[in-house]
Amino acid sequence: MEVIKQLRQREIRDLLGQRPIRTQQELAGALRERGFRATQATISRDVAELGLIKSSQGGVQSYVVPARVTEAESTGEERLRALLHDLPVEVHEAGLMLVVKTLPGSAHAIAAALDRTRWPEVVGSIAGDDTVFVAFSDRTSMQRIRSRLASLGR
Repeated sequence: MEVIKQLRQREIRDLLGQRPIRTQQELAGALRERGFRATQATISRDVAELGLIKSSQGGVQSYVVPARVTEAESTGEERLRALLHDLPVEVHEAGLMLVVKTLPGSAHAIAAALDRTRWPEVVGSIAGDDTVFVAFSDRTSMQRIRSRLASLGR
């Protein structure tokens, strides 16, 4: 990981510990105030890589760094398990896709953890703000992963 990226991500964690930040645009502005310039795409990648989720603080949904069992989780499956356990998640089938609904701002973390699992059944995933679409090549693979996600969330 490049030095600037490490410093920026450390600054993001520091900012989130000091005040509520509700949007990626607000995060970009706070970083600019501290001398870091970053594009929307860079901020989005940082949010996913840091595993940031949105949580209600004083009645306001803002980004937080989730509590971790260990400082560095060793596998994508462990990360996915932690997220599915900590976040409310609904999983629905749509054709050969699973649609995973969660809290606003949390979909990127779930998709990144899912991608890190490298499960062969998963063809690919796309994340929005509160929704992850997971594509499969066949129904059996989709149902296998749906069961696996359900067991991880318990």
